[in-house]
Amino acid sequence: DGLAALDRLVARRAAGHPLEHVVGWAEFAGLRIAVGPGVFVPRRRTEFLLALARDLLADAPGPVPAVVDLCCGSGAAAAALAASGRRAEVHAADIDPVAVGWARRNLAGAGEVHEGDLYAALPAALRGRVAVLVANVPYVPTADLPLLPTEARTHEPRVALDGGGDGLTVLRRVAAEAGEWLAPGGTLLVETTGRQADTAREVLAAAGLTPALHHDEERAATVLTGTRPA
Repeated sequence: DGLAALDRLVARRAAGHPLEHVVGWAEFAGLRIAVGPGVFVPRRRTEFLLALARDLLADAPGPVPAVVDLCCGSGAAAAALAASGRRAEVHAADIDPVAVGWARRNLAGAGEVHEGDLYAALPAALRGRVAVLVANVPYVPTADLPLLPTEARTHEPRVALDGGGDGLTVLRRVAAEAGEWLAPGGTLLVETTGRQADTAREVLAAAGLTPALHHDEERAATVLTGTRPA
């Protein structure tokens, strides 16, 4: 009955499960994003990245610009961009089949979701056409994973958290090929931290992108953009 179901939810929460996994959704950019066991919970600080991406999408040339959400997890960023009011061709991709399942649920009728390793998952027809490339890559240095809150360490997939030795391993791979997938004037957006920002900016510049750093004090969010020269 209802009370028994409530007791089960309370027990899961008391056992350390993320509240969003317990209730089955997370609020993100005004949307309810379906989430559950085994998927990364979208963070409120990522709404800053999303706000920047929405502005870029609004100004993107062409009648139907292409948008890609790499390392999409639940597909929260792609879903929010699809709901932004600008008509767009929306794609999302993740290497984790559990994440892909949740993203397909959240993007049903609004975008295509692909399973695979970064760009290898994307349709070849997108090459050189992407106006906005969101890549919320894992950026926690491997040695720092034990310092994460128990909820994240225990209930979210390591592949969504572990950024390698300095936290920038996946970012380097994303940046290296971004210029091949971005349209002229298209932009890559990634989250980073203050201590990683300078190195991350150098990574984007070395890949031929024009980097810019953005910070939101209220959300304690740092976003790095890299634009392909027009």
